[in-house]
Amino acid sequence: MRAWDRGDEVLAERARQREEADAETLEELEREGIELDPVTPGTHRHGDLEHPSDHAHPHAHSEPGERPVTGIIGAGAVGLALGIALDRAGWPVQAVASRDAARRDRFRDALGARVRAFAEPTALVDDVELVILAVPDDVVAPLAATLRLYAGQAIVHTSGVLGADALAPALGAGSQAGGFHPLVAFADLERALASLPGATVAIEGDDDLVAHLADMAEAIGAVPVRLVAGSKAAYHAAAVMAAGGVVALLDVIREIAAATGLDEAGALRIYLPLVEQTIANARALGVAGSLTGPAPRGDAGTIGLHLAALDTDAAAAKAVYRALLERDVVIAEGRGSLAPDAAKRLRTALAGDR
Repeated sequence: MRAWDRGDEVLAERARQREEADAETLEELEREGIELDPVTPGTHRHGDLEHPSDHAHPHAHSEPGERPVTGIIGAGAVGLALGIALDRAGWPVQAVASRDAARRDRFRDALGARVRAFAEPTALVDDVELVILAVPDDVVAPLAATLRLYAGQAIVHTSGVLGADALAPALGAGSQAGGFHPLVAFADLERALASLPGATVAIEGDDDLVAHLADMAEAIGAVPVRLVAGSKAAYHAAAVMAAGGVVALLDVIREIAAATGLDEAGALRIYLPLVEQTIANARALGVAGSLTGPAPRGDAGTIGLHLAALDTDAAAAKAVYRALLERDVVIAEGRGSLAPDAAKRLRTALAGDR
């Protein structure tokens, strides 16, 4: 049974947990003489708003077999993009929490006024069945420690490096935790939304929760992939190389090309088509099969000329050039296109005056 598929036992456990938590809170407040979140007489507070006392709470819950009522904590780039994508897919995103009022407003503008907005994450938890933490990695564990889930609820984070165990402090009896990491660059909202269909989403958690997270990934057109236990950091390191690592390489290309009189736009115009062709070759031929350049040809002299030019025009890029060419030699050796003596000459040239 999925966490939010409510039976009598789940409902009873949820009610018991809520009663215990409410009693503890009320006792503490009474001892301190504190009135929590006072409101205008004749009204009550819900989210950021006050309502007349006869206003009915929406507090929607899914029926068995339906998708869970979902809330997103964090309305930055990832939270907003994920909220819009899920909403467009017909997913019941009905709450958002962010301490940034402008972000809350932007989220509600994008998804509609039916979305309830909260300044504090703890207030959102009571109104949803599935909680998504779309916050920076360093915030996940401290934030989870401030939350308390009840029976029948689930919580997931969008971190690429943390495991589901980072959410353990938030769990109560009958609740579940997992991970949902879209492998997409969120530098621009519209580009991120356009990239989600066909993108990979790394998922983790208990079997029944993972089945639901796979449904959530497929709803936005993505491809769910369940990671091997304990592999999250390696998965994310590879992702960083595929994104930030490529940006760093492009920056090195820009720096070296500046010696030819090219500005950034000119360098990208000339070299990006070659990058794109290399990626296409890797798709068709595999990584080793797409390798070209001085390494597979054994051109030690060419490498020597490159290093001399870098000494003059782009000394800061020299270490990156050496590291990548050393890896090229390893690839060329592995595919059998480089004789041992040629590999030795290349490594000698790359060592240079280091």
